Amino acid sequence: MKTSIIELQGLTKRYGSINVVDHLNLSIHKGEIFGLLGPNGAGKTTTILMMLGLIEPTSGFAKVCGYNSTSSPIDIKSKVGYMPDSVGFYDTMTGLENLMYIAQLNGLSRLEAEKSAIKVMKMVGLENDLNTKTGAYSRGMKQRLGLADVLIKEPEVIIMDEPTLGIDPSGVKDFLKLIKTLSRQHGLTVLLSSHHLNQVQKICDRVGIFVKGKLLAQGNIEQLSEQLFSQTSHQVSITLNEPISLTQKDEEELMQLASVENIAKEGNQLHINCNKILTPDIVRFMVEKNYNIFGVHQKTYGLEDIYQKYFENQHLNV
Repeated sequence: MKTSIIELQGLTKRYGSINVVDHLNLSIHKGEIFGLLGPNGAGKTTTILMMLGLIEPTSGFAKVCGYNSTSSPIDIKSKVGYMPDSVGFYDTMTGLENLMYIAQLNGLSRLEAEKSAIKVMKMVGLENDLNTKTGAYSRGMKQRLGLADVLIKEPEVIIMDEPTLGIDPSGVKDFLKLIKTLSRQHGLTVLLSSHHLNQVQKICDRVGIFVKGKLLAQGNIEQLSEQLFSQTSHQVSITLNEPISLTQKDEEELMQLASVENIAKEGNQLHINCNKILTPDIVRFMVEKNYNIFGVHQKTYGLEDIYQKYFENQHLNV
């Protein structure tokens, strides 16, 4: 049974008549990478600040590592590492000096601080930049140092708010890979807040779609796809060597396969919509009927399809 390490129940933050976060219910499991996905202004940062005990909720509660964020914010801070979208360091100090300073603020002796700082800088790939002043660091290097800053306190949970902001595409790829590796190797729970769909899809085990303070849906990509595209959650395209000449009898038999919703013909392609995976059955049927198959493609719905569909549904419900 999966253990919840973050538990939000009815979490709400109201400013005047506006619910910035609106009765949010969310459970995040120990060791998973969860992506809180939504546009700017959706309420993601406000949610994070309430979880950390930096803002009091209007109603509801947040529990992190078993502690209530309102009544035990200090306990939460000892268990959670928070990385905001922009991490600040003393530019005239080296990366190592910055981390040692932070480690000493967390109660480590100078010797322990130096040992820990070197260790985490190696973990994030900055072992060759220990003695470089952070003023000379690139944006990507500063984000890695920010991750080292989080890791030095050996947290159980890492919360990251738009961590790839301003990093070039190559740096983003490396940074996301680093987050996933660290989570898997050290059993860290990661909450990643972002509005970048492709980045969230690459590393997150589950995703929560967050719009206008409301959590519209949560789950892995397959679960969200099944919820939204239940009637056509799987589309198989069969390409033949010649224009489609499917007989009426063959079409009727194909429609009788369980879960086939509809069939469309286009040139030498046959598009079949199903509500479950039937690709092997369809291919077998076509081969047995002596159709010359040139290619087979099974469409899957990615996070962008899911995200846009939820927005369509939101507009329809307004």
